[in-house]
Amino acid sequence: MSRTLVEHLSAGLPAEAILTDPDITASYAHDMASFCEAGEPAVVVLPRTVEEVQHIMRTATELRVPVVPQGARTGLSGGANATDGCIVLSLVKMDRILEISPVDRIAVVEPGVVNAALSRAVGEHGLYYPPDPSSWEMCTIGGNIGTASGGLCCVKYGVTAEYVLGLDVVLADGRLMHTGRRTAKGVAGYDLTRLFVGSEGSLGIVVRAVLGLRPKPPQQLVLAAEFASAAAACDAVCKIMEGGHVPSLLELMDRTTIQAVNAFANMGLPDTTEALLLAAFDTPDPAADLAALGAVCEAAGATQVVPAEDHAESELLLQARRLSLTALEAVKGTTMIDDVCVPRSRLGEMLEGVERIAEKYGLTIGVCAHAGDGNTHPTVCFDSADADESRRARESFDEIMALGLELGGTITGEHGVGILKKEWLAREIGPVGVEMQRAIKQTFDPLGILNPGKLF
Repeated sequence: MSRTLVEHLSAGLPAEAILTDPDITASYAHDMASFCEAGEPAVVVLPRTVEEVQHIMRTATELRVPVVPQGARTGLSGGANATDGCIVLSLVKMDRILEISPVDRIAVVEPGVVNAALSRAVGEHGLYYPPDPSSWEMCTIGGNIGTASGGLCCVKYGVTAEYVLGLDVVLADGRLMHTGRRTAKGVAGYDLTRLFVGSEGSLGIVVRAVLGLRPKPPQQLVLAAEFASAAAACDAVCKIMEGGHVPSLLELMDRTTIQAVNAFANMGLPDTTEALLLAAFDTPDPAADLAALGAVCEAAGATQVVPAEDHAESELLLQARRLSLTALEAVKGTTMIDDVCVPRSRLGEMLEGVERIAEKYGLTIGVCAHAGDGNTHPTVCFDSADADESRRARESFDEIMALGLELGGTITGEHGVGILKKEWLAREIGPVGVEMQRAIKQTFDPLGILNPGKLF
């Protein structure tokens, strides 16, 4: 590690904001993705102010040191993984909610604010921040913006990008740029705000965000529908969306996932169930909406439809979905979680294809999905200590992404590209798309020091 780097950083940061002990910095080296290389950071910095972030970036530019921005490191694509000799810029200490405005229906927050903390804070004002990634109790708003994350509610409320109105961004050279607005409308110039959402820290460091809020909806009621085939469940999803229903949640679990959850938590789901569809409404009369949706499911071949009578029963029904990834991880100890989004009309083909891939490679691959979005999470279970099984896991993962593209989909609906899917991003957007994206990167980061090696 260069003493010059630490000396430069110390000139504008308090001592406690600079971590150099290798045993400590190693814990900041990677996120939660499998099969993603991680280097050894030279130093980890934890700024608390915008000015400190500016100082870090000026230092990095002067010394030509790469910078890897991080939130809570709950990502699943290696997007927050360190590179050798880099500055890891952890934003978790910038965790203040600066403003909540019920009139303007906005919140102004720092990037280290935890998603769940923001949701609870705005809820006290009768407001609602919809994006709810599965890791919402841990993940940060900055990380959500960096990966354009989604969640269970996206079928009705949309993804993070639709709630980011404006940003304060520290550029690679330390300049501070303001984008977007805090007004209800605004179309002045290029939409640079949207450009930064999903950029994975490769264009600048988000240090403040203006987020749109909604009025807090009623508590949702949930329905569970069991099907004798995944094809029937996917047919029900198509009929629900075609019929104009607007559920607040529409989730699917395949047979493999159901069996894993039963084994992990003894949930008592029937062994004969091939697919479980969970739907919810947060409307003024959710029971009536659930009844109408339940009729659609029965017409599509549901073997049993169970509507919840209250919030407590709803939470019980959702518990199986929330346990899906943990239960699948328990199958073999390690998982690779894919994030392929396909048109809703091709959802059945996607699940059938994943089943074929699992058989081909002799692996357990469970699928849970944000079915209303067509966003599937095929989860490959494998023993990381078994070299052959690890190879088969990686090859099956690639085949699943190829299948998604073949069906007119995208390689990532909410997890981002990071390191894991660089090759596949190039395949999806093509050579001209890659050229244009690299040109944008060059404009914002001419030295290439911001999160190098990610995306492309």
